[in-house]
Amino acid sequence: MTETDNVVINQSDSKGESPILLRKGVPGEKKPLKEKLIAYYELLFKGEDPSIRNSHFWEEFFLLKVNVEYIIKTIEDLSQEEILKLKGVFNLLFAQCVQMLQTDENNIRNINALQTLCGLTYAVLRKKFSESNFDIVDTLIGFDSAECQMQNLIECINKFLSDEYPVSVKNLSLRLLLIFITGMDNINKNVLLEYVMMNSVFETLMQILSNPDSRELHGCDSTLVLTILVNYRKHEAANPYVIKLSVLDDELALNGLGCIISHVLTEYNRHYSPEVEAPSGWFFGHLSNIVGNMFLPASKPTKEALQIDESILLALYEAIHLNRNFITTLTHVNHVHSPTSSITPTSPTPAVEPALNPLPSPGRSPTSPFANHPTNLLGTFLTFTSLVLQYSKGERSEVHSRLCLIILTCVVEDQFANAFLHDPNISFPVTLQRAPMLHRKFRKDRRPKSAPLACTVLELMVEFMISHLSKNLSVDLYSKCIGIVHRLLCYQKRCRVRLSYNWKELWGALLSLLKFIITNEKILLPKVNLFPLATQVAVVFNLFITFGDTFLPNPHVYDELYYELIRMHNVFENLYSLAVRHIEEDGQHKESANRLITGLVNIRAIVNHFTPKIDSWSASHQVASITPDQVLEVVRNNYDTLTLKLQDNLDHYEKYSERPKESTFFTQLVRHTVTRFRDSISVTSLQQISVLNELSSGTL
Repeated sequence: MTETDNVVINQSDSKGESPILLRKGVPGEKKPLKEKLIAYYELLFKGEDPSIRNSHFWEEFFLLKVNVEYIIKTIEDLSQEEILKLKGVFNLLFAQCVQMLQTDENNIRNINALQTLCGLTYAVLRKKFSESNFDIVDTLIGFDSAECQMQNLIECINKFLSDEYPVSVKNLSLRLLLIFITGMDNINKNVLLEYVMMNSVFETLMQILSNPDSRELHGCDSTLVLTILVNYRKHEAANPYVIKLSVLDDELALNGLGCIISHVLTEYNRHYSPEVEAPSGWFFGHLSNIVGNMFLPASKPTKEALQIDESILLALYEAIHLNRNFITTLTHVNHVHSPTSSITPTSPTPAVEPALNPLPSPGRSPTSPFANHPTNLLGTFLTFTSLVLQYSKGERSEVHSRLCLIILTCVVEDQFANAFLHDPNISFPVTLQRAPMLHRKFRKDRRPKSAPLACTVLELMVEFMISHLSKNLSVDLYSKCIGIVHRLLCYQKRCRVRLSYNWKELWGALLSLLKFIITNEKILLPKVNLFPLATQVAVVFNLFITFGDTFLPNPHVYDELYYELIRMHNVFENLYSLAVRHIEEDGQHKESANRLITGLVNIRAIVNHFTPKIDSWSASHQVASITPDQVLEVVRNNYDTLTLKLQDNLDHYEKYSERPKESTFFTQLVRHTVTRFRDSISVTSLQQISVLNELSSGTL
């Protein structure tokens, strides 16, 4: 005998009283009664409608505590045939939930109706059948009434989120929206999203972001909803959310979105930044660690993995890429969050926890490099990017690095952002994380120095270039990195900005990259075309050679450029020989190798012009080893006889466009974000005690 057989439901009489639950069993044996709502669920999933005999059934039904676990488990156990037979039951339950949300102001019923919808929708969307006769919309809502029901439901969601309703009602409304829009891995195939396109929640989301109180409670979920909606068929049709975000000029809403992103990135920066500690003997301490680690278990991690919520980075990308007004938010000066700040509510306790929880504040001490100095979202992002690039090992880490560099590319292409980056009167101390390297001296004072943010960007790119040279060289990341440098130089040349920066660090990093390519070309070239990357480096050097006098700080720095080119002439000669050999061997990258040869013309001309002059001066002065100052003197005295070829379009670059180069990348990124949320969402997190607490505090 099953558990259901032990329960007898005596239907109500004509007066409409509630059904009476009786327990069948052995005489004298006492058994606990089954939960009342479970009995109702069993009737519904048998295809019966208890409201036929009881006109007040649904009012009572939605006053009972929802058992989401039972709903999900029952639907999970149903076969495709059983699902199709129960289509009418699902449609009825969906419709009654929507009707209750429309007509009843009792917040207990609203909460129960919303959570019933969450459980029902979540369970049905998880059923994956290959046959075409299984349709999500028809099974869940019904074709005939779907448009009307979804319109009514989204109107209710907008009402709950916009007006004065309890925290739990608002959280559940956002949770339901997220369940709808994350129901399938590929959001472009999620038909339910069409109804969210037709019935906009954009204005409601902006209202949440504009208000500090609602942003603190619901900002993360609202940002995730907006990010996913913006990516729905963005290249296939006119997405209303893309259009509205691109023309949004509401300063409060944009600043609110910036606050959410800034807070989460700041928490990552605090959580993952290494403690400042100066070992007494750094080299020997490092050597001791190496020897000690040889005897540690292989499974013991040496460094905490960087766990990133990609939706926040995706939201930042969409805001910068689509809305030029967001650049103002990006560059707005403010003060860093205090270590104890949080966007998680403390009182009253919501009945539903936020779906996206930022990292808990680690509570860094005031000596943290992130404390006690002004910053802005851009500076916070640069610190975060340095963390991401430092941890860029593994598939997901490379995805994060690529996204950060794409965001930075969009920033340095913007005229207003560039003006801010290069303004000498606007300086920020930005902390950048650096990879530990044996040749690098330990710095006891790790406090960052104030400088224009363009210097910080260049420093970040240099750090990446010198610390990621490996036989698994990521040509794409290096290409984006050099592209960012090139864009900054183009702005400096165009606006004649003389940035106070140690350019020798950049030149050294570029030369190190070329040396690495030459040394490892037999390993790398069969796997990837290295010539376009080398050509990018050549273009940057040619930009310095041709236009350096317009943006380098002084003539002495320009002379030092020539000194470095002459000093490292073997690198360029070997690179030239590599390209020539590839063409002569009829290699598969002949065209790009030929472009590299063209890019090396002026550099080789400089080397061939000054080398004999230096040798002649050395011989005439009978000096075996010439000093750098003497070389610079020879260079200054022989500029007049140097002939260079004018190269076109050195200060031009291809504007960033998501399509077609990056469209596949973002499609996969959105898919991963959707899957990650769906796998981590807690549909059953509503606790009755929390609801009662809100009720007793007068918020329900």
